[in-house]
Amino acid sequence: MSNDNNVSVFPEDGPWPELRLSELLSSDTLVGLHATIKSDWDFLRRSACQTAAGRALWKHVIRDPLAELFAGETFLRTIYEKIKKDRLNNAREISGVILAVRTLWFDSKLEAALSSHDGGGAQVVLLGAGMDARSHRLSCLKESSVFEVDFPEVLHAKATILEAAATSRDKCHHPIVTAKSLTRVAADLTEDDWLEKLETSGFQPNKSTVWILEGILYYLSQTNAMKVLKIIAEKCNLTKTVLLADFMNKQIGDPDAHFGLLQDPQNLFNKLRSLPRTIQTHPDDGTPCGRLYLLQASGSPNQMSS
Repeated sequence: MSNDNNVSVFPEDGPWPELRLSELLSSDTLVGLHATIKSDWDFLRRSACQTAAGRALWKHVIRDPLAELFAGETFLRTIYEKIKKDRLNNAREISGVILAVRTLWFDSKLEAALSSHDGGGAQVVLLGAGMDARSHRLSCLKESSVFEVDFPEVLHAKATILEAAATSRDKCHHPIVTAKSLTRVAADLTEDDWLEKLETSGFQPNKSTVWILEGILYYLSQTNAMKVLKIIAEKCNLTKTVLLADFMNKQIGDPDAHFGLLQDPQNLFNKLRSLPRTIQTHPDDGTPCGRLYLLQASGSPNQMSS
């Protein structure tokens, strides 16, 4: 998935795509659901909708027609106003750009990982899947069984939105599963039974697997994060395993993962690239040097690498 072939021109000088909300968002079902999300869900669960809003508003580089339905009007308008403000103030970075880069990086690495398997038939597991729609938008999953793991209320809300979209007259948002199969697994990654629930749902431990941990590790305690990573690492002893993950760190994980969206040499991303990784604050303005670390690791019964 090259930058040139898969990313549209970044609207640096032209107007940002206008916010046009789907009529589906004004339906009683989705209005009521997103009101419940706003009032009852904690920050972690709501972050699923916030992520979807970012993808929806960066539609000139990310094709995800379901994202706006998953996001809801409140998150869409909030982030859209931030983008308008950033554009007006000539900000070095536009709100949501890091999310766009992260999404494109995971998409490209997932496609590459699947193409390295015979026929692309590896299982794909999304831990903390949230409102992810890759099973509905990526053709590279056509030979893969996909498992989405998240809290039961998040998966229930997601299913409700998809059902509303499927039965609506709005053909643009009709969900079509592009994966070979899609299974949702209600589980809490901080509990010890999530792997058991995954296997009960049809996951095959001995089959090649791509694990996706996007935007989840920094919500887990170090203890829980290490438990999850250890479980995945142990699978390398059984079969070919690929891990795609991101976390906050003092180092830049993939300095070339910008997809043409971070070209300003004065934005924080490019400032940090030129600094030694041991420096924790930028010498010019004292800006904290925490980086989003993008990680790909792989292993197999015969050999493990990262």
